[in-house]
Amino acid sequence: MTRIIAGSARGARLEVPSSGTRPTSDRVRESLFGALESLSAIAGARVLDLYAGSGALGLESLSRGASSVEFVERGRQAAAIVRRNVGVVAKAGALPLGRVHESTVHAFLQRTTGPFDLVFTDPPYDLDDAAMTADLVALAPLLSSDAVVVVERARRSTPPDFGAANLEQFREKSYGDTTLWWAEPAADESSEPVDQPAIESQSR
Repeated sequence: MTRIIAGSARGARLEVPSSGTRPTSDRVRESLFGALESLSAIAGARVLDLYAGSGALGLESLSRGASSVEFVERGRQAAAIVRRNVGVVAKAGALPLGRVHESTVHAFLQRTTGPFDLVFTDPPYDLDDAAMTADLVALAPLLSSDAVVVVERARRSTPPDFGAANLEQFREKSYGDTTLWWAEPAADESSEPVDQPAIESQSR
């Protein structure tokens, strides 16, 4: 069982699919959301939770003040669980309902309009690099100018090809076997140069 860590629905219990998904650990979520709040990236944000699984990332955002969340999950059982979790969190925190889309990520990105301010993408470990890049390319036109994109993958995975989607990595952090990569829309040529990505590593 997973719980909402903080915000108006703090402590709400979430169901987790019995198979086929890989929930983000409480430790990783706590670190992730602490960093997002330090960037003021959550309050009022339009959030997109791709490969949603249980929906824990999007629901944590809703609890902490996001204005809306779109959950995308192709697995029928997992999508049903996300819908139930959305109801639990909305009731616990008197929050608006997030919307659940039972769809492949790429098909959803082809038909939605955005813009989105905060995007989580936690694909299956077996998603190949070409498919990951195709997702990012399809996502890029749907982002607001100051959006934050967080990709969660196995530490051994090839880093996401953000450049193919005109995104710039600005942070990377590892937690045991999991790595989070952070990116934002690339500055235009008239903008000031950006620093190299900060790379942090933390063992269990």
